[in-house]
Amino acid sequence: MKNLLRSSIFAGIAIGTAGFGFLASGVQSAVYGSLVGAVLFSFGLLTVVGYRLKLYTGTAGFIKRNEAGELFLILAGNIVGCLCMAFLTRMSPMDIQGAAQKVMELRLGTGALKCGLLAIGCGFIMTTAVHFARKSQYLPLLFGVPLFIVCGFPHCVADAFYFLCVPVAFVKAHFLQVLCVYVCIVLGNLVGCNLYRIVLSEDQY
Repeated sequence: MKNLLRSSIFAGIAIGTAGFGFLASGVQSAVYGSLVGAVLFSFGLLTVVGYRLKLYTGTAGFIKRNEAGELFLILAGNIVGCLCMAFLTRMSPMDIQGAAQKVMELRLGTGALKCGLLAIGCGFIMTTAVHFARKSQYLPLLFGVPLFIVCGFPHCVADAFYFLCVPVAFVKAHFLQVLCVYVCIVLGNLVGCNLYRIVLSEDQY
């Protein structure tokens, strides 16, 4: 249990680091969701795969039914790791908080249901990328991460990082709304991560 928590926290730090780079690139270019930032975000998943860390969206598509409780422990650890990186963004001279707030405003504007449905796309891409990376085939990972970002598919761990980065006043004003959207994103990611199990027969994977 202790090793699982350590691994999931480190995975959160990896995704938080990638999210930091993504937000920073948006600040630098003054364009939210820049392609450079999307490509840089691949660092997070490469780190997770390379160190064999426990990431919610990298685990959900491979976990067994009796391990469901473990999955949400992983998510909790991921969020703690993101919190560590969110503290670091407060030290940056760049307007990382402002960039994070733009992301969260976009999520709130999209709405919980639509975010949940869009999150299915992210889950599908993530599980596919990890599936091939486990076979030492990294191109789906390198292309998949920028793909889900460019498409605007929410990633629950990255979004946890963005929310933890926003100004405190924004958190107080929109906490319940963000929580509702976030739960839908977590569930949407879970469905997307297991889409291959839902659609394909076992002999196809």
